[in-house]
Amino acid sequence: MDKKTLEFVTYCIGKLSHELHMSQKEIYGRLKRSGILYDYIVPSYDVLHTFSSRYLMEDLTEYMKEKGVLAL
Repeated sequence: MDKKTLEFVTYCIGKLSHELHMSQKEIYGRLKRSGILYDYIVPSYDVLHTFSSRYLMEDLTEYMKEKGVLAL
């Protein structure tokens, strides 16, 4: 993972933590366990980093719900 991708992942975790009122550790764990982190966020960096912050959070929270790591 290069520096830009790592910074983006860190941003996503921090922003989700704030939006969902959960610790960053909890968000990281859920993203990692569900495969979202390494099967979606990291490989899709080139596209995802062009999204607005609001759209990105909506996209990630919806995907977390689909994967069953966030309550519907």
